[in-house]
Amino acid sequence: MRRINPSAFHVARRATSREINRQIALNLVREKQPISRAELARVMGMRRGAVSLLVNQLLESGQVFEGAKGESKRGRRPTHLYIDTRRSCTLAVDISASRTSMLLMDALGHPLGEVTEFPTRRRPSALVKALVAHMGPILSQPPARGQCVGIGVAVSGIVDLERGRLKYSPTLGWRDVDLVTPLRAATGLPVVIENSVKACILAQIWAVTGDLPADGPVVFVNISDGVGVGIGIDGKLLRGAHNVAGEFGHVPLNIHGPACSCGQRGCWEAYVSKRAITARYVGSDPGWTGVTEPGGPTVREIVARARGGEGRALETLRETAYYIGRGFSTLIKSLDPRRVYVGGEITLAWDLVENTVRETLREQALIPETGETEIRVVPLGENPRLRGAAALVSAPAFAAPIVA
Repeated sequence: MRRINPSAFHVARRATSREINRQIALNLVREKQPISRAELARVMGMRRGAVSLLVNQLLESGQVFEGAKGESKRGRRPTHLYIDTRRSCTLAVDISASRTSMLLMDALGHPLGEVTEFPTRRRPSALVKALVAHMGPILSQPPARGQCVGIGVAVSGIVDLERGRLKYSPTLGWRDVDLVTPLRAATGLPVVIENSVKACILAQIWAVTGDLPADGPVVFVNISDGVGVGIGIDGKLLRGAHNVAGEFGHVPLNIHGPACSCGQRGCWEAYVSKRAITARYVGSDPGWTGVTEPGGPTVREIVARARGGEGRALETLRETAYYIGRGFSTLIKSLDPRRVYVGGEITLAWDLVENTVRETLREQALIPETGETEIRVVPLGENPRLRGAAALVSAPAFAAPIVA
């Protein structure tokens, strides 16, 4: 149950039930398209006439359109409904410590071109300049898929939502950086910024596959330059009082462990990040020195060597998998999620580390069920951070109305 807050509430109006039903219809079209009015009425359990009124409003607003006719054994052939992705698009931007990428996407998170990528500049002003330079050619293209309605920015670090600023990013080494104002001034477009892993879980919440667990927590763990965790509960992001909820990457596994980018010692990130994997392989100190990639082979190269049977590479991944399992265990004990999504470069080796991760989870589980928590890999090719950045702009149109 949820308590009604007597000092912050939204009263129902005469049109509230219609607004709710319209959003339900819109989301059903989004997940089940192509779908006819008759099928929509059946799924919603409403009369066809009432559903037609809702559909007509969605058609008038330009959110859906009527497309091809379906097959019918008798009577008129039904006209199918689709989300209208022809009118607008979103520019998604992902800023990590090592690489910055951007991609034009439609309202459903489908890519409208190729990913543009370049090394992340170390100074914020230099990065903004590079972003604007790369955005120019993308935004100046003929609007074959509609006008760009906004820019979604996913960035590694803690974001101040009220001021639209990057409050602190350990791996980037930035504090109190304004990315929104210069990008908005340069493009004339609305800009929304969010923590990259919160964006990742947002991408899963709003994925059109429709297989998100019906209730309870879901978690996204990104293991890359750093380690970030995004948490969704019943279709909503868990932010905390200061938008810091989910910083499990900076929960220590050993207070005497290697130095972390945040200034503490022994954080989960210091054991499983890209830097930690490479350091473990070459036998150097994995402690943070200000760079995300120390000298030595890349994670991709280490994985390739492990697949070739090299003992050192296999042992590096096995030890990394143990620490991934340790961190997962803490996360599962804290949140008891229905599903854990995992992304980042570690997914390149998931078939090599999965058994050790699962064994560690089972060893540290308080009850057998939590040791079997579902883990689902999100491959790098699915661009979860970019899809999440796009959802920052597109998802509000599909959100449920707030009542009470």
